[in-house]
Amino acid sequence: MLFLAGCVNAFGVTVFLAPVHLYDSGVSGASILLSQITPEAMSLSVFLLLLNIPLFLFGAKKQGAAFTVYSLFAVSVYAAASWLITDVLPIDVSMASPLAGEDLLLCALFGGIISGVGSGLTIRYGGAIDGVDVMAVIFAKSLNITVGSFVMIYNVLLYIVCGCVIQSWILPLYSIVTYMAGLKTVDFIVEGFDRSKEVVIVTDKPDQISDALIGTFQCGTTRIAAVGGYSNAEKTVIYFVVNRFQISRMRTIVHQIDPQAFMTISEVADVFKNNDR
Repeated sequence: MLFLAGCVNAFGVTVFLAPVHLYDSGVSGASILLSQITPEAMSLSVFLLLLNIPLFLFGAKKQGAAFTVYSLFAVSVYAAASWLITDVLPIDVSMASPLAGEDLLLCALFGGIISGVGSGLTIRYGGAIDGVDVMAVIFAKSLNITVGSFVMIYNVLLYIVCGCVIQSWILPLYSIVTYMAGLKTVDFIVEGFDRSKEVVIVTDKPDQISDALIGTFQCGTTRIAAVGGYSNAEKTVIYFVVNRFQISRMRTIVHQIDPQAFMTISEVADVFKNNDR
């Protein structure tokens, strides 16, 4: 899967972004810019390795050996596949995208989505394909910002530098579209297209509601003893996980049994369970 992730990321960047001088996020974006302003021998593949490898090695102690090895492997595949597409395969990516031509919006959207699939697969299977993510994990806490904010600030600065270097803001602005498309795609790949929902129910009728939910959806509930902060009355909190197609039916069941039940519904990224229990 890491091999596939590296190939997918290379396809998105070299076929859609680099030919029309759009910039990916993270180290990929910096590599694209540097490959444009340096001699031809310093290609995208070279900069991907030169910039990413030191960052992953720097973060090896904090992230662990397995993460570092997986990441270096994915980046190496990404660089090798980029070299094959641009310099070996009979694909002309020198002037325009072979699939989207010079349409900047199509290139930005599809380049962002496809490279986001590659990045998301890498994260899902234990690595990272961009060294900026590692730096974000290491330095964000000391800077009192979130990891996402660190990456966003880096990318904003990157696009500002790109605009100053090429003396145009059209391509950097389209690159923001690439970044947003890639960001949402990574979320879908890592967290799933159909997130589960966690339901917290505060009720005076925990037995009836719990039995009805278990019988209807064939899955367990968790009951937690609680005390009302205002009424000081004893309550029970029921914790329950459903998918989005079950929410309406679940809400109807709860309110039929206890019209006064207090209920909150939130998204959860992943659900891990032992199916033998």
